[in-house]
Amino acid sequence: MAARGVERLLNVIMTIGSRSRIDRAQLFDVIPDYANAESDDAAEKMFERDKAAILELGLPLVSERDTWDESRVLYRIAGGESTGALDVTPQEYTVLLAASRAWDDAAAGGAARRVRSKLLSLGIEADPDLLRRTPRGSLESLPVLTPLLEAVTQSRRVQFSYRTADGRLSDRTLEPWVVAVHEGRWYAWGHDVDRAEARLFRASRVETYPRLKGRATADRPRHTSIAEALERADAGADTARAVLDVEPFKALALRDQLGAPLEERRIELPELPRTQVRRRVLAETRWITLLSPQPWRRELAGVLTGVARVHEGPAELAALESATPRSGPRIRVSPSGTDHLSRLIGEASYVLSRGEVELEQIAEEFAISTEQVITDLQVLFVCGDLGTGWEDLIEAEWDSGIVRVRNADALRRPLRLSAPESTALLAGLATLDPAAGEESEVVDSARRKLSAHLGEEEREEVGRAQEPAPSEQPSGVPDDGSAAPAPAGAHEVGGGTGAARRQGVLRAVREALAEGDSLVIRYSPPTTPGTTVRVVRPLELLTVGTRSYVRAHCELAGEERRFRLDRIVEVLPDDAATSDPGSVSQEAGASSSGRVAGGSWLRLQGGGRWIAEAFEADEIRDGESGESFAHLPDPVRSALVDAVIEAGGSAEVLEPAELRDEIVTISWGAAERHGDGQSVG
Repeated sequence: MAARGVERLLNVIMTIGSRSRIDRAQLFDVIPDYANAESDDAAEKMFERDKAAILELGLPLVSERDTWDESRVLYRIAGGESTGALDVTPQEYTVLLAASRAWDDAAAGGAARRVRSKLLSLGIEADPDLLRRTPRGSLESLPVLTPLLEAVTQSRRVQFSYRTADGRLSDRTLEPWVVAVHEGRWYAWGHDVDRAEARLFRASRVETYPRLKGRATADRPRHTSIAEALERADAGADTARAVLDVEPFKALALRDQLGAPLEERRIELPELPRTQVRRRVLAETRWITLLSPQPWRRELAGVLTGVARVHEGPAELAALESATPRSGPRIRVSPSGTDHLSRLIGEASYVLSRGEVELEQIAEEFAISTEQVITDLQVLFVCGDLGTGWEDLIEAEWDSGIVRVRNADALRRPLRLSAPESTALLAGLATLDPAAGEESEVVDSARRKLSAHLGEEEREEVGRAQEPAPSEQPSGVPDDGSAAPAPAGAHEVGGGTGAARRQGVLRAVREALAEGDSLVIRYSPPTTPGTTVRVVRPLELLTVGTRSYVRAHCELAGEERRFRLDRIVEVLPDDAATSDPGSVSQEAGASSSGRVAGGSWLRLQGGGRWIAEAFEADEIRDGESGESFAHLPDPVRSALVDAVIEAGGSAEVLEPAELRDEIVTISWGAAERHGDGQSVG
């Protein structure tokens, strides 16, 4: 929508909203674009499009016949309780505002961009202390989500080009049943029209903007979820109660799930499929050895031996150099006038509800530049109620750095959230759950109100985006796009005393954040045995997928570090003795912490292709033999090593050479531990 269209819509809203009702004919006379249209039919079509845009925006536009003259159509914007706007407390509003930060506004498309503007239009003051304590979530943001969510809520079909896990690109027609988040990433589950069966699709592999194409015709299951789709392939799988040998103070997330003591070496898992146990062991093969069943041990030894041999010696780079660079997704999304208009109304309502606001504060709240705020105010300045003449325009001031808006009461109203926008917020709330702590009750109440606002039927259709993700690894979509074996951790493995430990650590971190204090923590590094004791000053809580972190300044390292909450063993008294600085320098050097400077090239096949997405590859090439090559920019070294080993031979590091050497050392060591000579106790 061009700038002229935005101004016209704003004038229509101001003209209708400034009075109790306005005659359709009068509205056509005073809005210049309608009055100057080429024909009456052109004006009618323009107005119909504008009405749809106003309703999409969330304004309750009402049309009604004059009781005295049936041929006369009157328009008004409903006010008061009839607006259907979200009714939340300041605390609930605060966590919703925090949830909206999980989205990358620039990439997520209309639904995510409008959410923040509509929240800010509510005129509620956020609790600054609660906002500071609430973790910052991280949610995959994609422009294709808006049409996918709309297809669910409207029972429509969508068409798009999709790249399968093996790199093939094909056209798909889908009737989506559920669009939801799994481990911080979006999936669509529904009826694949061309294949006449249910299929699961990763939204990040949709390479063209989905087009709505007709009504859905397939029967929709009454109850379904992304978790169900990912778990179905495990039906009838080889299962057993595996026994593990786990290094003390390592694999803390697993210990917490099972309620296992921190120093216990022998840990028994519940009944789980062989593939899940294998991935769980491979993902932390530095610290975990499978003791039984014996056949699974032999399989693991073979897998690890294969990983080691693939990485021995110099990498073969000829196939990489001859591979064809893959073009990016063909998604072209022009800025939406409705998004712009939503922001304009949100800004006006935000200022009107507060009297005056600093220019920089508006820019920060709406995540735009001060220059963009001024541009928006200039648009407001030339719009108004045209039913009383051009002299009755919105007044906007910003010269002193303080913004004031007057004569715009018609815009001082909360905007209703659409179903896709409500779903976006539900997904954002899900990212706060792992570190919600004592505010979990506020998060839950906000979720309940948002679900009620969305409507129970629509909430079920759009998907359970608010449920905790059942997986620990962002894979699960096989080559043909159907449901695949779920990655490690897809089944709940119990509970126990670990929950109390996690809550105690989280409570201490949150208190330190609120007071600006430091903590003494015992931490279990990801790549070195044992633990270290260090003094940290927490700066921020954040979540990525289902992992929670605290960003803090570490006195021992002398710099800012990010610590995974599930690796903080305990919080110690302030006078506890700290570790020698050499232990941290060892951790940061030879033990492979930190990032891979200059990035890394990988060769990926089949089950290893998820690594390119998980580490956000900035370049992908397709080889002649069906493999793909991915360049990962500055990946976390230890995480990449673990991921390559977890892929079990489907991934090979090509560069740098020292990373290959490290994988060889770790893989051979783990293979020897799983050899026949290893005691199974």
